[in-house]
Amino acid sequence: MERENQSIGESGAFLDAVEKASRAAGLNRPVLVIGERGTGKELIAERLHRLSMRWDGPLVTLNCAAMPETLIEAELFGHEAGSFTGATKSRVGRFEEADGGTLFLDELGTLSSAAQERLLRAVEYGEVTPIGSSRPRRVDVRIVAATNADLPQLAEEGKFRADLLDRLCFEVVTLPPLRYREGDVPVLADYFGRRMAAELEWEQWPGFGQLASEALARHQWPGNVRELRNVVERAVYQWNDYSRPVDHVVFDPFASPWKPASLKSEKSLSGQSKPTTTHTPADEARTSVVASVQPQEQAFAEVDDLKEAVDAFEKRILEVALAKSRYNQRQTAKALNLTYDQLRHALKRHDLLG
Repeated sequence: MERENQSIGESGAFLDAVEKASRAAGLNRPVLVIGERGTGKELIAERLHRLSMRWDGPLVTLNCAAMPETLIEAELFGHEAGSFTGATKSRVGRFEEADGGTLFLDELGTLSSAAQERLLRAVEYGEVTPIGSSRPRRVDVRIVAATNADLPQLAEEGKFRADLLDRLCFEVVTLPPLRYREGDVPVLADYFGRRMAAELEWEQWPGFGQLASEALARHQWPGNVRELRNVVERAVYQWNDYSRPVDHVVFDPFASPWKPASLKSEKSLSGQSKPTTTHTPADEARTSVVASVQPQEQAFAEVDDLKEAVDAFEKRILEVALAKSRYNQRQTAKALNLTYDQLRHALKRHDLLG
């Protein structure tokens, strides 16, 4: 059965990180996985488990940031019945669940000081003591932890135990952000696009058009692979014609001319209200179109034929506007503040009527 997520890429930076994880997998030592959100830290953790001698044991995951501080210790180490309010029966913790396998601690940097202290003892002695119990229990667990925080800096500031960090950093695998993975965006985009097309039962996968491909290549991807997947799947789902390449992408699903204005944005620094301007949807569309094709100063400096450059720029604006309007010519004309006949004339001049 195909996995929902896979480690896909061909850039040197990405392959180096995967190779480092693969080498460390066979050793029964803790590993730290460092990376920005959406870079695939959980996939590397699974790789470390599947390639280890513990592959047939449990892989137990705990997102430390998702647990209230008052419950994180009970979740990790278990508790006895009656040990605190609401503990009506005994429960084993994640450490005991992972006995003989791997415990993946995501968002490690959010652990409380008390939980860090107990985690240190579990790592150092291989023992856990459930809350409310006086008898420690032996566990055989390999720790893989992940974070996007600067743990050495937190240790210097006294916010993370330096001795715990020393125990956990036998190997550190740092995942590169997608913006530094040269050549991986089109590979990943094609993979996610094909999967979404299959889910929608398209008869074929037409790929991405020039406008969409260029937009995907320019984007900085602060959310990394997770963001790319959302953008690609959204683009495919919103594109109804699988006979033509997908040529429109939306990076911000919250963008809308009807988006409620923030009170903060309507106030000046002096506390006085700013004069407000009413923008129509057409205004927003025109602004978006022009911004998306605005040339760089270097491009201006390289112009040696003004008429040819102006024609090329006009054609580019029309292409982007058409894609944004899903090739609806009346909506395109409205977005560019043209009459329908003016738009048709411009499209004909640039051989865009198709």
